[in-house]
Amino acid sequence: MPLFRPPSEADSLILQVTLGCSHNDCTFCSMYRTKQFRTVPLLELEQTILRARQVAGDHVRRVFLADGDAMCLSYDRLSSVLDLVNGAFPRLQRIGIYANARDVLRKTPEQLASLRARKLSILYMGLESGDEATLARIRKGATVDQIVEAVRLAQAQDMNVSVMVLIGLAGRARSQQHAFGSAEAVNRMQPTYTALLTYTPTPSPLFEELERGEFELPSPEESLQEIRTFLSNLTCRTYFTCNHASNYLPLKGRLPSARDTMLAALDAALRGDIALKPEWLRGL
Repeated sequence: MPLFRPPSEADSLILQVTLGCSHNDCTFCSMYRTKQFRTVPLLELEQTILRARQVAGDHVRRVFLADGDAMCLSYDRLSSVLDLVNGAFPRLQRIGIYANARDVLRKTPEQLASLRARKLSILYMGLESGDEATLARIRKGATVDQIVEAVRLAQAQDMNVSVMVLIGLAGRARSQQHAFGSAEAVNRMQPTYTALLTYTPTPSPLFEELERGEFELPSPEESLQEIRTFLSNLTCRTYFTCNHASNYLPLKGRLPSARDTMLAALDAALRGDIALKPEWLRGL
């Protein structure tokens, strides 16, 4: 612990094939600050899978490979892990994983296709921001172009990709550039899923900037304006969610058909006709 997984993996069996995050340098993130990164030996993992099989039987349909970027494993190691999982759970339908652009781009299209054949069918990737200045500031370790390329490469091998954007991450100073640039990047990716989360400060370098007055968060209303700019400029086909516990206003729908309905809800909230989630109910 701590252990993290995407909301959509709530019913999945979670297997920690790595501990921590190999990058672990993003200034906004505190998820793995207490862990030293390491890979879990195959023998140890095999024993864990055996125990899981004994508890869950053959009822497991979904598996999520944790921790922060298990995609950093080499193709050979990741293939071995997937083979163990598939061998243990005959009714398995899909395997999911957090991934970053660097680790996707290190694998060839043929290797990604092979991983997909082993049921690695959904990747969760943090764009965080389509604004290059913001990506550099938060030390993401990848450019917008690299993240776009990685998403398109994975999807070309029939993998679904869920792309995450963090509202408020650029602060008040670059709020609109962040919103517009993020929409532009997502349009280039055309991901299966697009998820908006609202940046919530936790102990981290960016939190320290906030404490020193060097970084200023948008207000709840300014966050809604940021979402509105993002949504107004999103033209690709994607399933859009903004219903994470961190968000002030839950929204979801298939784009582009649901855009007008969601924009109307945003406008109603900005007028005060729809109440925003209070701070005490927001979470990570």
